[in-house]
Amino acid sequence: MNPYPVATPDTPSPASTTVPLYLQIALRMAQMVASGALKVGQRLPSVRDSAVQNGVSVSTVVQAFHYLEEHGLVQPRPKAGYFVASASKTLATNLVRKIRHQPAAAHAQTNTAPAVTAIKPLASFAGYSPKDKDFFDTDRIRVALSRATRLKRNTLIEYSSSAGTTALRDAVALRALHLGCALRGEDIVITAGCIQAITLCLQAVTQPGDLVAIESPTFFGFLDVLASMHLKALAIPTDPRTGVSLPALQLALQTQPIRAVLLVPTLSNPQGAVMPLTQKRALAHLVAQHQVPLIEDVVFNDLLASDARRKAVKAFDTQGWVMTCGSFAKTVSPGIRLGWVEAGRWSQAVATLKRVQGASTNAVLEYALADLLTQGNYEAHLRRLCLQMKQRLGQARRLIQTSFPRGTRVYDPPAGYTLWVELPVQVDTMDLFALCKAQGILIGPGQLFCSSQQYRHFLRLSFAGAWSAVEQDALTEVGRLACTLQADKQAKPAPDPTRIGRTDFMYGDRVCVHDLW
Repeated sequence: MNPYPVATPDTPSPASTTVPLYLQIALRMAQMVASGALKVGQRLPSVRDSAVQNGVSVSTVVQAFHYLEEHGLVQPRPKAGYFVASASKTLATNLVRKIRHQPAAAHAQTNTAPAVTAIKPLASFAGYSPKDKDFFDTDRIRVALSRATRLKRNTLIEYSSSAGTTALRDAVALRALHLGCALRGEDIVITAGCIQAITLCLQAVTQPGDLVAIESPTFFGFLDVLASMHLKALAIPTDPRTGVSLPALQLALQTQPIRAVLLVPTLSNPQGAVMPLTQKRALAHLVAQHQVPLIEDVVFNDLLASDARRKAVKAFDTQGWVMTCGSFAKTVSPGIRLGWVEAGRWSQAVATLKRVQGASTNAVLEYALADLLTQGNYEAHLRRLCLQMKQRLGQARRLIQTSFPRGTRVYDPPAGYTLWVELPVQVDTMDLFALCKAQGILIGPGQLFCSSQQYRHFLRLSFAGAWSAVEQDALTEVGRLACTLQADKQAKPAPDPTRIGRTDFMYGDRVCVHDLW
């Protein structure tokens, strides 16, 4: 599921096609408050639920909630959502009247999104899964699938082992040698992607309410998994080059009841940091010393060109405290939704969890993936992919350097599909997201990768999709819009400290609070 508010067709209410969608939603909310259906202090539905109920995009609902907040009808509460404000029935009645009598021309000027919501985005720098057909040998994938279907057709009418086929488990163990890990196929469990592997690991070592240490910033998918399992996240600061701060993690382990550590030590998402081998060794020793499991995501390790840099923390684990999760969606085929986990001390527990949950994976796909992984040209394919992305990221960095606001910093990961961009503090990337969406361009605001205001002027740009003149022009346009935002903020007078307001951007039920003017 794409985490970003994407440009999808929004179905207008039959009541009025001249009123923007976000105002139609705001009108319905105001009517419910005026009628007493929503009472003072009551929590509004989450942004995600409201989007589904109204058949609109998440960004449309966010705009509606912001409108209600600006008019005093609702108020945000950090990490809780939006609630009906006190003494709001009169406000609601007045707001209903205002929306109904607002001229259509004013609606057209206020709402900038409808111009692009009904068309396919011009360019997307938001997703992470590789979509460029040039990245993968589709003919080789098709042949492997055909061969597996022909030779293993009986598996289509049989129950397969919940842990996975021996062929793929052994192939994963063989590939793990490139990570510096000597794994046994019998200890490996095949999963439906890396996220499922991580979820199984968390289920094996935590209970609801437990504290899990994560990087900051981190992959938004991890935040969603933790929230869905009712786990608490403790953010550990990271360096964009060398990854998580080990002194900070050590202090947290000494002072907090941490039950698990969840990290991407190699090509972290979104920063692209790679921990030096000495720090990976120290990390393995640290979690063993404190007897706290480390859930290590190695999904990006193969994107590095050499085995020396690919080496996982698991390679330094001698006591089984590291639970290693991976997949080949970023290097073989995103469509073959298969991952794997070697859970160390908890290997049997993870295998049992997968079995009792009935989460068996498709045996034919497993045989096909095992075939692809053991073919002799896989390493050559990885080298071509690494070179291709290195050249693409270099081109993107040069475009950013020439078109983005002065003072912009672009981090330089050694590989991967994304760039982590720090814009001048005047540029709020949630505002930039709205401007870009109006132009048919999707980006990844930094707020999605944390639960605080720390990264509100950061941006993750993904180059895993097409990379033609259209995308390059779109990247230049993102820079131009960022320059416009910066100029607008600099032109405004200094704010009155007594009038600082707060607003919330909600992704699902997660609320990121930041100051706005």
